Amino acid sequence: MNLLENLNWRYATKRMNGQRVPSDKVERILEAIRLAPSSMGLQPYTVLLIEDEELKKQIRSVAYNQPQIEEGSHLLVFAAWDDVTPAHIDEFISHTASERSIPVENLQDFKNTLLSTAERNTQEQNFNWTARQAYIAFGVGLVAAAAEKVDATPMEGFDAAALDKLLDLPAKGLRSVTLMPLGYRDADNDWLAKLPKVRRQKEKFVLEA
Repeated sequence: MNLLENLNWRYATKRMNGQRVPSDKVERILEAIRLAPSSMGLQPYTVLLIEDEELKKQIRSVAYNQPQIEEGSHLLVFAAWDDVTPAHIDEFISHTASERSIPVENLQDFKNTLLSTAERNTQEQNFNWTARQAYIAFGVGLVAAAAEKVDATPMEGFDAAALDKLLDLPAKGLRSVTLMPLGYRDADNDWLAKLPKVRRQKEKFVLEA
């Protein structure tokens, strides 16, 4: 299938059948997420891959009992940095220099730009920015899952504070942003599965300026 066919095939799956997603498909979805664009290439977020059934059960309890969390075989938790710190930037600059085989001193101006941007914002402003970057990767993940013919549910309905505590995210400098269960649709029990996709009309959605 081509891209548009994949996007027409996918939907926000409400029930999954418990079938396990093959590990190679999961790895390709994760790699697509890793390759997603982010502002300045910083990638200020982490993806937690959760397969443990007991942990998924606990997460479901803080996510308004949404069944896809347990019915899917894998759960991705997108967690953004709670701040952008000098340590984050140092690590990023060192990694960039290593990957491109250049002296780290060559990146000093770029490093200064990153530092000044982070320092002029409050921690909450920085988190709002890192969360937006996580959403870019999240969108790429949904498209990648569709390309693999794996169902995925974009999910914001959860108690973020409770989930952060459950996963000990504050100790990691992270805050949960969104969830993505991966699995296969249970079309017989999913009320949404057979309904036509509804999107705004093109002439209203796209305006020529």
